[in-house]
Amino acid sequence: MKVFDHDVNKLRRIQAGLGKHVFTSVIHPSVLIKALASADAVIGNLRYINDSERFMVSEELVKTMKQGAVIVDMSVDQGGCFETSECRSLRDPIFEKHGVIHYCVPNISARVARTASMVLSNIFAPMLLKIGRSGSVSAAVAESSGFRNGVYVYRGMLVNHLVGKHYGIPSNDIGLLMAGY
Repeated sequence: MKVFDHDVNKLRRIQAGLGKHVFTSVIHPSVLIKALASADAVIGNLRYINDSERFMVSEELVKTMKQGAVIVDMSVDQGGCFETSECRSLRDPIFEKHGVIHYCVPNISARVARTASMVLSNIFAPMLLKIGRSGSVSAAVAESSGFRNGVYVYRGMLVNHLVGKHYGIPSNDIGLLMAGY
């Protein structure tokens, strides 16, 4: 198994969490090209590097993959992370392009609703407890930079610049908005 990301700390956590040796690498073109050419399956879920630069595997790189290799694009509902991805439905989920089989269905977690619900509970329960301890959502946002980084709309105004850029909507700096309230 090979895992690529732009964040070295995330890669270290993945290695530690899996408890066995996993090849990890920052996204370096020569390493990625070699990995794609030898891969049997590639699961993509990355869209942005440094929170602004969009990342996408080019069609030329997909062409270098083995015949019969499989791509699963977990980000297809957000524009995809492979140039060859096409948003499909569960009625017609699979297609082949350049000899590579693609599975590009949005919201894949809906197929495993019970497991997805447990995962979401594990994510949201600590967040709700944090809000409860803080006394309000605004207080939790003010107290925690991690919590603040997950906010898309604050006091009715868009504060996520990636969403704003994607949809051509102006976004605001949450720090400036917090100072004003």
